[in-house]
Amino acid sequence: MQCSAALWITGAFHTSPTGGVEALAGLPPINLLLRRLSERADYRFATLTPTHPVRDFLSRFNCGTIAPHPSLSIQTMSELEIFHTSGTLFESDTNVLALTETLLPMNPLSRPGVRLMDRFADQVHFDDCKTSRGKADKKLKQRTKHLDKLQDKISENIGTYYAGTDASKVTAPDAELYAIRSAIVNATSRDDCTDIFIFTDSMDSARRAVDPSIHSGQGHSVAVCEALQTWFTCKDGQSITFVYVPSHLQWDLHYKAHELGSPAKMASQSPL
Repeated sequence: MQCSAALWITGAFHTSPTGGVEALAGLPPINLLLRRLSERADYRFATLTPTHPVRDFLSRFNCGTIAPHPSLSIQTMSELEIFHTSGTLFESDTNVLALTETLLPMNPLSRPGVRLMDRFADQVHFDDCKTSRGKADKKLKQRTKHLDKLQDKISENIGTYYAGTDASKVTAPDAELYAIRSAIVNATSRDDCTDIFIFTDSMDSARRAVDPSIHSGQGHSVAVCEALQTWFTCKDGQSITFVYVPSHLQWDLHYKAHELGSPAKMASQSPL
């Protein structure tokens, strides 16, 4: 359908072949791609440490704790000089102010030896499942049986808490991270909690949740690491397991999470 539409538009409106070729190849328009790369470069300024040498040249809003350069800093320029000067540095210094997320380049929990996976790697488990094309049906049936047995085992343990998070309809990974964060923070706050099981269809988000390094949604990951480190330190023998559930299985608990997060369900709920 996309190919036919591109051929029709290119011929009917006599447009330049560049846009038509991009559409035929399934590529985004080059101007949008360049804009995305430019924004990504701008937001990298937010990941610089407070004493990074580049901050010498930035304005007072982005210079951090470092003193401005005596002759090359934006802070030492007059308003007229700033008005008549353009460049990548000026664009980044302005555009980075639009970033709403706080990134922590020197977060204490991301230091080697202090990270969650460095201290408690044997207490954080990932129950993943990889399916090949030839044996997909067989693997999915085995996965369903495994999930059913796991659910029966969990229901027998009083101190085990479990939650389902769904990312099949999510456009931003931060939403899945927030769901995982909410489940873990809530479970670790219970006095009788000894084991946690998180059923998710995004193992990438699960691994990102226990990684406090710089990435989109870092604040959620830091909150997860803080909660788990405190929880692991209080008692011995506790563990958390991230269980992969393919979304098209429509399996019990995970499918309930999918239904609750669907637009139709959310629209029918009364506002708080």
